[in-house]
Amino acid sequence: MIPVVAAMSLVKSDEKHLRSSQKNGQNRALSSEQPPPMIDYQFLHQMCQDPGLHNRQHPETTDEAHQQFMKNYHKMFITNSSQSKLAIMDSKSDKVKASHASLLTHASGGYTGGPVKESLPKTQTVDVLTHDIRDHTALLHKTRKSEDPEYVRAENIKTLRKLGRKYPFERTSVENTAMADILKTFPSVTEVVSHKVLTELCGLAQMDVWSEEDITLFGSTGFHLILKGSVAPQSYPYVHHKGNASEFRCSTPPPPEGEVVLTVGDAFGTFERLENREPNSRILTVKTLEPTCEFLRITCSDYKRTIEQISHRDQTEKMTLLSSSPSYDLWPRQPLLKLASLIAWISFPANTVLVGEGFKSPFIGFMKSGECHVLRKVEIKHTLPNGKQEQRTKQVVMGKLCPCESFGEISVLLDEPISCSIVTATAVELAMIEPQKLKELDEVTLQLLQQSSTRTFGNLSEDDIHEEYMQQELKREWNEYKHSAVVDVINYKGIRPGYGKWSK
Repeated sequence: MIPVVAAMSLVKSDEKHLRSSQKNGQNRALSSEQPPPMIDYQFLHQMCQDPGLHNRQHPETTDEAHQQFMKNYHKMFITNSSQSKLAIMDSKSDKVKASHASLLTHASGGYTGGPVKESLPKTQTVDVLTHDIRDHTALLHKTRKSEDPEYVRAENIKTLRKLGRKYPFERTSVENTAMADILKTFPSVTEVVSHKVLTELCGLAQMDVWSEEDITLFGSTGFHLILKGSVAPQSYPYVHHKGNASEFRCSTPPPPEGEVVLTVGDAFGTFERLENREPNSRILTVKTLEPTCEFLRITCSDYKRTIEQISHRDQTEKMTLLSSSPSYDLWPRQPLLKLASLIAWISFPANTVLVGEGFKSPFIGFMKSGECHVLRKVEIKHTLPNGKQEQRTKQVVMGKLCPCESFGEISVLLDEPISCSIVTATAVELAMIEPQKLKELDEVTLQLLQQSSTRTFGNLSEDDIHEEYMQQELKREWNEYKHSAVVDVINYKGIRPGYGKWSK
């Protein structure tokens, strides 16, 4: 009996020892477990930006996007070493912020407010799904401001003041172009000067600042655009342009009727210097109404010099085009100058009929850029499906006109129909001389023009046109046969380009 009791006691002691050892093992296992890894939400956000993943616009996830996500998803978990590095970087940044805040506190004599909150840049867009109303209201207010005409006008004025404070030689071409684009939105400017000239004048615009009230300014020295403050005109009209030149003939200009006040965006003065007028005369004068007034000014001398440069550049371009033409390369300079003075620039889009066969040419054209096709009519016999034949008229491309080539001289000079049709193949720019302007030329220049000109593709016979038509028809039929043969071969194996796996 004693051995059985001893055995039972041994079994119980063994069970207690096993339970205690299991409990200790569990405690050691729990103590050896690592904390859960941290998630790099910035990297996770970058992976979720893949356009192939499921979102509001794409209900299906592509296989490539799924494989790419599964391949890189483990990188969003931060290891222990990375956590320690991040903790060190955070502590350093906190120290830097703390030291910066302490410097500000000592410099300002102590900070009395609450804790400083760091403002994070907002990168949220309207397309991103969010339930925070602040994101939507901020973007809505920004959109409303950008579409408000008053807000756009105020921003344009602010930009003009910023650019106007620089000297003309300090501004870049990009800044001058931005200034021209803004000035084109002001009716007070576009009514007195063209867009082409305005772009050139922006490189010479200067800022005038008057810091006193009740000062008389003379607008006869140049054109002024008000950027800040207000003025009262002392005479009427207060802006000079070609349309109202007759109103300035009076020696004593009348005062304006009622109280007229010019504010920001209005203009006064002139681009062209007034004849028989003193610079300090009362005409075009204004008086400042506020202590600080700012004006964007373009002087009359700068405008005159710019107009001369544009005219000289335009004349040189016309002379270069005429001298490059094979029909005018041997002309003397004096007749070329007379002919160039009659030229006007004009542009046409593609597929525009400039002149039709059998009609008089409306002008003499000199190709500056682009390409034109020359077509001739041809009579052919067309066989109908029932076997009958009928006469039809087709047009054949017999050639093309390239830059520096001309057309229409004989038709305009001799007042006869042109022998071909001219159609623009691309967008073209032409130098044009209208028939009524040729009356300004002397007899010698007219004879020289007639002797130097030839009919456009006028040496073609009916046989040449028929031969060219046959060659083009054979080439077209051969291309159609090749295309149909290739399509039959592809479709024979069930390949459909643009569908299924052949769409990539």
